[in-house]
Amino acid sequence: MLYVGGVVGFALLALWVFCLVDVILTPEGECRNLPKLAWLLIVLILPDIGSIIWLIAGRPRSTRPRFSGHYAGARPSGFPEYERPGRATASTPEADAEFLAQCRARAEEQRAAARRRDAEPGAD
Repeated sequence: MLYVGGVVGFALLALWVFCLVDVILTPEGECRNLPKLAWLLIVLILPDIGSIIWLIAGRPRSTRPRFSGHYAGARPSGFPEYERPGRATASTPEADAEFLAQCRARAEEQRAAARRRDAEPGAD
């Protein structure tokens, strides 16, 4: 019986620590129903019940991650393709200039092909 009580006690302690850290890391504007300081006091003063109330009524409903993963202070850009792991980025200014030159050349080839296609007789 003592073993079960220890496991439950440890689970409640872990829940309390998780909720305490979650309240602290949640931005002020994202807390629901009460100000952030009120939620912090509720979770501190009423560890078990306050933690459950925080999860139900105070925690933001957002399903997106708060951090983009690059570093803790990173803000999501709103363009998920820029945050994709393995995204190719230019490592040097020369590589970037070469890539842009290739893009311009390809665009010019496409424009020339479109002009030829439009200039052909019977192209309506």
